[in-house]
Amino acid sequence: MAREVIRVRNEFYIRSSSARVDVRTRVLKQGDTFAVFDRFGDIETFGTGELGLYYQDTRFLSRLTLRLGKDRPLLLSSTVREDNAVMAVDATNPDTWRDSEIVIPRGTVHVFRSKILWEKTCYERVRIHNYGRAAVDLSFAIEFDADFVDIFELRGTKRERRGRRLETQVNRDHLVLAYQGLDNCLRRTRIIFDPAPSRLTETAATFYIRLEAGEAANYRCAIGCEVNSDSRVEIKPCYERVVQEAAGALERERAEEAQIFTQNEQFNDWLNRSLADLHMMRTATPYGPYPYCGWIHRLHVASSAFWRLLKRTLKVRSRMRSPAR
Repeated sequence: MAREVIRVRNEFYIRSSSARVDVRTRVLKQGDTFAVFDRFGDIETFGTGELGLYYQDTRFLSRLTLRLGKDRPLLLSSTVREDNAVMAVDATNPDTWRDSEIVIPRGTVHVFRSKILWEKTCYERVRIHNYGRAAVDLSFAIEFDADFVDIFELRGTKRERRGRRLETQVNRDHLVLAYQGLDNCLRRTRIIFDPAPSRLTETAATFYIRLEAGEAANYRCAIGCEVNSDSRVEIKPCYERVVQEAAGALERERAEEAQIFTQNEQFNDWLNRSLADLHMMRTATPYGPYPYCGWIHRLHVASSAFWRLLKRTLKVRSRMRSPAR
């Protein structure tokens, strides 16, 4: 496969035929954490520069890419669930060559990636399924990095001084990327894998796997954002449990709101999606829930006056629907 990206000194050039020309993004948000991915579910280091995992207006992850062997998977579909909680990506393998011979034909291996944000952590599950009639031996790698820039730098502000990046701590199944800021805050990006990678370095986790015909395997990782004492919170890559917790929290929130239905299905779909967008923008504060989001994912932010009016209206309608007390 021809190289999609060519680097000349510190500049990157992308082939016009590359899928990377597609600049559409996918956004997840929960509390003070939000993430901007490309349609592959990756975070690349070139392009508009807005991709990343952010917590409290600082980018804790500036690179996150998945490779099958040396190639990027071929994208089949990419979407964010209607409730804005989970991102799902379907992909497959390109032709895999070895000694001038195709050993794994294109479309043999299916790659399904799903992501969710919960409690300052990005959880991801990668499911790899061999749909071929013979066993396959393959490798995949997850590459990562963190620059710890703030949103003002991303907007173009030039800083005379920056903090210092600390030495990366690498263990068998996890690593920690750390940064000591000028504000004396210690920021860490903790990445944990389950199962442990076959090889783990400061920049990549590599897995060597063998799948029999029809066999599938699941791999999970958790990427936590920590500031100072936040490191005391234990992080485990339990993707399925987190999805259940998030779904339960969303159901409890919606149970306190009025439900609006009309005879127009298209209007109902628009209304439900709008409510999901408001739920995503809503963030818990000491003064109660308030809708806000980072500038970087270009979402429409409701004004505080509109939000107060909407909450008041929903409360009135909820009382009208409730039995008399």
